[in-house]
Amino acid sequence: MLQMFDDPPVGAKPSSWSPRILVVDDDPDMRQMVVNFLLDNGLRATATVERQEVERQVARDDLALVVLDLRLGAQSGLTLLREIRARSDIPVIIITGERRDEVDRVIGLELGADDYVTKPFSPRELLARIRAVLRRHAASPRPNRESIRQRFADWMLDRRMRRLTSPDGVEVRLTKGEFALLCAFLDAPGRPLAREHLLQATRVHEDVFDRSIDVQVLRLRRKLDAGRSVSMIRTERGVGYTFDVLVERI
Repeated sequence: MLQMFDDPPVGAKPSSWSPRILVVDDDPDMRQMVVNFLLDNGLRATATVERQEVERQVARDDLALVVLDLRLGAQSGLTLLREIRARSDIPVIIITGERRDEVDRVIGLELGADDYVTKPFSPRELLARIRAVLRRHAASPRPNRESIRQRFADWMLDRRMRRLTSPDGVEVRLTKGEFALLCAFLDAPGRPLAREHLLQATRVHEDVFDRSIDVQVLRLRRKLDAGRSVSMIRTERGVGYTFDVLVERI
C-alpha cells in the first residue's frame, strides 16, 4: 500500500521515499522530457518502451504508478494496459492522441486506467494528475487479507487478482467500474445502498462518459444473472440497491 505524502515543492529532488513512476512511450524525446520533469519535481522516474521491461517493473514492489502512451509504435498500448491490469492494480495514467480521438480514451478508462492526459499536454498538468491519482490510491480502502477472496451464489471473486469466476469455472471480465461496484455490494450484503454511495464507490475519473449508476448496475446484472430467475441485485425504490445474496469470505 502506498504511503500518503505531501507534494514536494517545485524543483525538489527525489528522496529515498519518493514514489517511483514508470514512463512507457516510444518517443525518446517525450520519454526524456517527462522523466526529467518528474525528477526535477521530487519524484523518481524511469522510462522504457520494451514490453518485457514493463512486466519486470510492474512486478517490483516500489513502483507507484505507470504513465502509458496508448499510441506505441510496435505494439498496442491498449494491449499493454490489459496486461498490466491483469497482473496488478497499480495506478495507470494513459496518454492519448488529439482530443477528437475519444475512442481510445474511453476504452482505456473501461480497461482500468485511472486517469488520462491528451496530447499536447503540459508537464505540469501531468504532474498534477500523477499526484492526484497517488493520493486517491493511497487513501482508498484495501480489503483485509481475510476478505481477498469472496464466494457468493457459487461465484468467486479474487479481489487481489481482480478475477471473477462463474459457477461454471469461466472467468468473467469486469470493467473497473463494474469491479468497484461488485466490491461495494460484497462489502455490504443484504444492506440497502444509496445510489450516491454506489456512485462514489465506482467513480474512477471526473470525465467518465457515463455517470449513471443505474446503467452500471444493469451491466453488472447482465453478467451475474444469466440463467437465474431472480436477480442478485434488488432495486430498493427511492433508496438504491441491495445485494440479496449470502457472501462468504475465504
